[in-house]
Amino acid sequence: MKHIIIIIVFVIGLSGFSQSKEESEDQVFRVSLGDLKMKSYPRDSTANALVLYEYGNSYVDNEDYDLRTEIKNKIKIFNKEGFEKADVTIYLYKSGSLNYESVKDILATTYNLEDGKVTKTQLQKKDIYEEEYSENITKIKFTLPNIKEGSVITFSYKLRSPYMRKYQGWYFQEDIPKLYSEYRTSIPANWLYHIKLVGGQELTTNTSDIKKNCLRMNNGASADCSESVYVMKNIPAFIEEDYMTAERNYIARIEYELETFQAMDGRVENYTKTWKDVDKELRTEKAIGKQLRKSIDVEEVLTNEIINETDPLKKTKAIYHFVQDNYTWNEEFKIFKDVSIKNLLKNKSGNVSSINILLHNLLKESGIDVKPVFLSTRNNGFATKIYPVFTDFNYLVVQAIINNKTYLLDATDKYLNFGLLPYRCLNRYARLVDFKNGSEWIDINPAQRSSVLYSLDLKFDEEQNLIGNVKSKTTGYHALNSRKSYFKNKSSYVDKLQNKTIDIDISNHQSETETQTAPDFSESYNIQYTADDIGETIYLNPFIFPFFKENPFKLQERTYPIDFGYKDNYVYIFKLDLGDSYEVSEKPETIRVALPNKTGNFSFSAKVMGNTVHILFNINFNEAVYPPSYYPYLKEFMNKVVNVQTNSLLVLKKK
Repeated sequence: MKHIIIIIVFVIGLSGFSQSKEESEDQVFRVSLGDLKMKSYPRDSTANALVLYEYGNSYVDNEDYDLRTEIKNKIKIFNKEGFEKADVTIYLYKSGSLNYESVKDILATTYNLEDGKVTKTQLQKKDIYEEEYSENITKIKFTLPNIKEGSVITFSYKLRSPYMRKYQGWYFQEDIPKLYSEYRTSIPANWLYHIKLVGGQELTTNTSDIKKNCLRMNNGASADCSESVYVMKNIPAFIEEDYMTAERNYIARIEYELETFQAMDGRVENYTKTWKDVDKELRTEKAIGKQLRKSIDVEEVLTNEIINETDPLKKTKAIYHFVQDNYTWNEEFKIFKDVSIKNLLKNKSGNVSSINILLHNLLKESGIDVKPVFLSTRNNGFATKIYPVFTDFNYLVVQAIINNKTYLLDATDKYLNFGLLPYRCLNRYARLVDFKNGSEWIDINPAQRSSVLYSLDLKFDEEQNLIGNVKSKTTGYHALNSRKSYFKNKSSYVDKLQNKTIDIDISNHQSETETQTAPDFSESYNIQYTADDIGETIYLNPFIFPFFKENPFKLQERTYPIDFGYKDNYVYIFKLDLGDSYEVSEKPETIRVALPNKTGNFSFSAKVMGNTVHILFNINFNEAVYPPSYYPYLKEFMNKVVNVQTNSLLVLKKK
């Protein structure tokens, strides 16, 4: 599912609007007896705290034309884990002694209900601290006093900023739920902003009006303002869980990006470029552009065997593996800094751009159709699509087209098989840069699904131990992880395999995979396992190697997609020869479960054929990404998957 981003563009401009305090606003900010008596939040019983009311108001001041923002917060503390919400930090930016952000009028009060009476404890000025966080950031910190379980805290302050290029953003969502969050803005018509609403939460109020002559200059010039009101109610907490990309992709908020500024004298400054502008800059840019245009004498770098290869695909694979084997990624994600093919060739180590640009240029010099591809990694967040923000990108890979088939290549990982990108790159889409025809967006979708297969062939020995052979095969990203672990240290790999199965002895481990960049990983080994027996009865869970020991989905509600990154398949085949000593007294029932719209399924069956038990368990995830609406289905689906693996029992009796 595509992440939910709404872009609103206002033609808006310079300066101010100062809102008078409305009576209703003061009333809702005031702490009530009901606030203090509240014991929990019905919509989220696990919440440690709850934002009862949150208000922001940003406008340009008529006196100094700086951006002013008024902030108000009222928070209920339910338990000790919620005490951290009484710690408040305000980050202020500065770019010199004259240009800096500031805060004033900090007011904070803690309310408690003690022996039926309401008590108030106010923050003292001496308990407000200033801390230099970095060269450009100052932190203002304070902790509300007298915090107890059941406290209600209120705090407010006013910000001043001279940086109209970055209008004050607003987070509607955080790690605790909110009853009400309101943000008001007044933006003069001299500024044109891209206004971006991020996240899947809906606004309950979204209005905009024009106020005439809201800003007046000393020379008599004036500007109209766009005044907007954004409100969200009953906002769930944002809690990170497995199978997600960066938090910033989904947490509900409003962001502002300045496009143009028009001064009162008619002068216009453009801040947001077009992709055509960016393509031109990249072509001439000293780091990336110059290195991509750099010619390489392949005879000085590649072997004669590679140079003389005539098959385009074989040649591409050979060049890819040559770069992969001979140059080491230094773990740096810099793509616009310290990019040097010359230094890479000399030092045999470099950043992402250096390694993959070397790959790009060697392929280009060898007659392969290649282009650079810029992307943002999963942990870095989605790149903005509606307009160019090239600082969103932190990674570079190579697209190669051979015999009308497209491959995406990355030589930074020595265990990647040809055509597979690192998992960190599976972030939906990327920007393909073509200096002749212009850049375009492309999808990042692994063509093949990844899979895990276990096949067990077992029988009982004379001492009632289960013995036999296990064959395992993984493909795609599962195989990548297995190969990394195995080829880095083979003996350690076997030790880890043994340690994962405490009650099982593993012997005669063998791998059929000979190279660390093979497309799959196959192994086999012998096992000995003692099943639980009571008298003449043996109780056996056939899932000696479970795929999922617990459900990864535990939230009451998830507001962002479930992003596996790739389609997935798990198969478990269990064959047990009972011989002449045992017979099946009980076996698990057949189960089939499907996700809506054929997006996934699993099946489990146990059959007895003569003296042999055959068990087949198959799980399919037919989508790489599931929208939040699928979360309840996936959660229940995984509950059943875990239950099958944990509670399925074969009951065997001696004949």
